[in-house]
Amino acid sequence: MLQHTVRATRIVIGIVLIVLGGVLSLPFVPGPGLLLVFGGLTVLSSEFEWARRWKTYLHDQFTRLTRRTPHER
Repeated sequence: MLQHTVRATRIVIGIVLIVLGGVLSLPFVPGPGLLLVFGGLTVLSSEFEWARRWKTYLHDQFTRLTRRTPHER
């Protein structure tokens, strides 16, 4: 019984974080929206494979976009 409660709690927390992050990601709404979406995916990735794939994809895209290119000499 406790195992089901913990799993349901993780799912609810993950969904709430994703929805709240989606709202905070809208234009003219201040807040760390993308961080909350990533946090929600992290919580859900312990339960669902699709969330784990999305989290990995978003992490790879973030790494690719923020990677510095070496300066040519």
